Amino acid sequence: MKKLLATLIAGTFAVTTTAALAQTAAPAAPATPAAPAAAPAAAPMTKSDDAMKQKTAKEEKAAKKAAKKKQFAEQHKQMQKHSASASSPMNQSNPVKKPVKATSTAPAADAAKAPEAPKK
Repeated sequence: MKKLLATLIAGTFAVTTTAALAQTAAPAAPATPAAPAAAPAAAPMTKSDDAMKQKTAKEEKAAKKAAKKKQFAEQHKQMQKHSASASSPMNQSNPVKKPVKATSTAPAADAAKAPEAPKK
């Protein structure tokens, strides 16, 4: 019985491992070998060129970050717009009306003044 249980566990492990490996994406393409180093006499890089590349890289990074923030803000605004209910108090143009106190006792007074019907 122990052997059967061990075989079942091992088989389950093998099946799940195979299924997990089958679901992972295969590498797109093998990495290309690095280009040979350029000869130092061909074009020596100056410090100013390197600094310019770093500045442009930083500017690109800042631009990407700003674009991402802008996109997030637009998405957030759209979510707020679509999630607002029509009966939301924020969307009402009229203020909340307070109940009016009845200062006139006209109905009660009219009832008291009404003549009684004659009895037969």
